[in-house]
Amino acid sequence: MRVAIYGRKVSKHSAEYFTEMLKYLEDFGWEAVLEEDLKALLVSKIGISKKYQTFKSHLDFKSGIDLTISMGGDGTFLKTVSYIQDSGVPIMGINMGRLGFLANISKEQIHHTLTQVKEKQFEFQKRSLLRVFTEEDIFGKDNFALNELTLHKKDTSSMITVHASLDNKYLNAYWADGLIVATPTGSTAYSLSCGGPIITPGCQVHILTPIAPHNLNVRPVVVPDH
Repeated sequence: MRVAIYGRKVSKHSAEYFTEMLKYLEDFGWEAVLEEDLKALLVSKIGISKKYQTFKSHLDFKSGIDLTISMGGDGTFLKTVSYIQDSGVPIMGINMGRLGFLANISKEQIHHTLTQVKEKQFEFQKRSLLRVFTEEDIFGKDNFALNELTLHKKDTSSMITVHASLDNKYLNAYWADGLIVATPTGSTAYSLSCGGPIITPGCQVHILTPIAPHNLNVRPVVVPDH
């Protein structure tokens, strides 16, 4: 099995857990594939072997990767999604800090968790993704989001107007500081702080949540995700 590993930081505190992860994967006979920048950090900071293969874009996940391990916090987990995109490769989040909702596996449980994976004692959870297309191709290939897309005013005290359509049919014009389009996973993040509802992850819906709307009658709307 080929396992991709992504992490954004390697500190004195976290270095031992990266070392453990690589050791356990090798003990299980699995091949570790490191994100390009992460490999450079691990080589320079803890002196790992240069033998490990690397990945650097979403194209590397189209075939040949069986599992991805995100080592960090929720921010690292969300960045991992930009590599996975719609490839269908599952992500396992190892929490390297103190708090994690998406990266909810304790770093002290690395060996136990990998053992469960080896023994197939796990289940998959499918999560909705957002894919963003813009005329000027603002996001390039990193146009997938697990939590939300936010349109927000910038460098102005004035509100903006966001025209929203659903299946090419006019829905509403939001006069507000912005608009959040959230997935069920993202319903407990920014959308929730702006008054949006909590949606269970298995629901096939998205949420349109206005940010500080001028009209108090304009409330969050739940729409189908297809």
